[in-house]
Amino acid sequence: MSSNPTPPGDILWLSIREEASAEAEREAVLASFLHATILTHESLEAALSFHLAGKLDGSTLTGIAIREVFDEAYAKSSEIREALRADLSAVRDRDPACGGALTPLLYFKGFHALQSHRVAHWLWGEGRRSLALFLQSRVSQLFDVDIHPAARLGKGLFIDHGTGVVIGETTVVGDDVSMLQGVTLGGTGKEDGDRHPKIHSAVLIGAGAKVLGNVHVGHGAKVGAGSVVLIDVPPYCTAAGVPAVLVGDCAEAASFTMDHRLQPSLPFDDPEPEVGGPEEDPSP
Repeated sequence: MSSNPTPPGDILWLSIREEASAEAEREAVLASFLHATILTHESLEAALSFHLAGKLDGSTLTGIAIREVFDEAYAKSSEIREALRADLSAVRDRDPACGGALTPLLYFKGFHALQSHRVAHWLWGEGRRSLALFLQSRVSQLFDVDIHPAARLGKGLFIDHGTGVVIGETTVVGDDVSMLQGVTLGGTGKEDGDRHPKIHSAVLIGAGAKVLGNVHVGHGAKVGAGSVVLIDVPPYCTAAGVPAVLVGDCAEAASFTMDHRLQPSLPFDDPEPEVGGPEEDPSP
């Protein structure tokens, strides 16, 4: 069993255990699974490292070795532990198909891919780049989500469904962003250096949307499904089309409402995105 203890007052983890106990009573055939993945563990980190290691287990790198890497990352990085809880809460709060935190923890591959990336990103920062790239490759193969280990992702992220999501090396994503399946945050060609999008906080990116190049999508903005964004998108604006143009504005931060509908346009100025910290609301 992992040595990650339950933090005092970890209400999220305690609620997950309660959900798991209730499910084990309701569905006897899943009781052993729920005990193995949730109820025998002391902390959320321990449960997740066990669960993801079982999924990522392969002939070239065993689940035991993978779990040791995850546990090391959790033990040494408070940022990963904080982001894990923020991400899980984001899925619970924004996904209408999710009645609690247990379901995404066990079954949602967008969440699983994101948590795997967080460990790969930590490895990248520690100079263990070969292992980080190995983990990226394994996650891409298993979950169909390809996030470069160097990409900087904020906390409170929600990747719904996950299938086909691609995020490039120099991408920066702020806090509280929501994106659906098939999203690409990529480059425009073979250019070097800082070549990928900067997604500010509380942005909603619709299914199949492509944001290409070193462009900014401002705080609270929205990118319509299937759009190809090659221009900066001001805060609280909606971009849609191929290529995308500004077609409306957002009365509220789009990531939280998960509202894909369009409203009249009203652009604002926006500061640089911040990863891992709060960003001022730029609206007047």
